[in-house]
Amino acid sequence: MTISELFDENYWTYRYHLNQTGWDVGEATNPLKQYLDQIVNKEIKILIPGAGNAYEAAYAHNHGFKNVHVLDISLLPLQKFAKENPVFPSDHLLHENFFDHTGQYDLIIEQTFFCALNPSLRKDYAYKMAQLLKPTGKLVGVLFGVDFGKSGPPFGGNKAEYLKCFEPELKVVKMERCYNSIKEREGAELFFKAVKG
Repeated sequence: MTISELFDENYWTYRYHLNQTGWDVGEATNPLKQYLDQIVNKEIKILIPGAGNAYEAAYAHNHGFKNVHVLDISLLPLQKFAKENPVFPSDHLLHENFFDHTGQYDLIIEQTFFCALNPSLRKDYAYKMAQLLKPTGKLVGVLFGVDFGKSGPPFGGNKAEYLKCFEPELKVVKMERCYNSIKEREGAELFFKAVKG
């Protein structure tokens, strides 16, 4: 079995069952909260892929964004989210593989999804993101700017690697060290914004 075959629905559901969710900080993180806070148009269509417990989705929905879509390959976190957020539209909870998803979005939020994928899929990630973005859409989020020195996940990297894997599908218009990371991730995160290349 290859490493890419391991990270399927069963793998992630097993991690949730065992509470092996080190990426989960229990709330929406500062960089994405602050980004969402400055958006005026609350009608935009948002996708959060590989969302897990989807704290960012709850935060956005509670702050007036009513067109937020949550996608995860594992049903377990989606069920938990639905129970904890009963007013969130159930048809906006998408239980599927990101690479099979279709749709068009104004904003796609990246939060610990990229680092969960086998690095061999990073070019496919960029290609799929470009497909899912509307012509003026943006991919915005946080990447780990460190090498974890293990066989994953999470898989890290650095700015130069990320710029290379996003091109030519996505044009990165901003990628810089986060100034507002939570304490546990200080110095380890890169905030980025990308548009169609």
